[in-house]
Amino acid sequence: MGAHIHEGRCLCGAVRFQASGPPKWTGYCHCDSCRRHSGAPVSAFAGFEAEMVRFFGEPMAVYASSPGVERGFCGACGSTLSYVGDRWPTEIHFHVGAFERPQDFAPTGEAFTEERLPWLHLSVRPE
Repeated sequence: MGAHIHEGRCLCGAVRFQASGPPKWTGYCHCDSCRRHSGAPVSAFAGFEAEMVRFFGEPMAVYASSPGVERGFCGACGSTLSYVGDRWPTEIHFHVGAFERPQDFAPTGEAFTEERLPWLHLSVRPE
C-alpha cells in the first residue's frame, strides 16, 4: 500500500478519520438501506482494510441496520460516515462525501443495481 493519507470527517468535525494508502475499491451502492441511511438516491463508497484506518475525536455512533451490518454516523451532527458488514469482515467502507478530497474516489463499480432508481443515470469509470 502507498503511504498516502486520506483524511475525512463529519460535518461538525467531532468525528475525524484517516485512511492510509489507496482504497481497495470504490463504487456506488443502490440498495434501499444505503438510500435511507444517506438520504440520497445512491451512495458512493471507498473501501479500506480496517487496519489501515485511524479515528480521532469523538467515537462514531453506530446503528445496526440489519443482521451483520453496522452503519456509522456522527452522534453530534448526524453525518453519515461508514458501513461495516459481515460480508467484508476486515473492511470499513466510507461514504465518499466524508473525505476532505472526495474527488479522489471516482466510483469504478456498482452494487445492487437491481435496486437502482429508474430515473438515476450514472457513469462508472472503469478501473
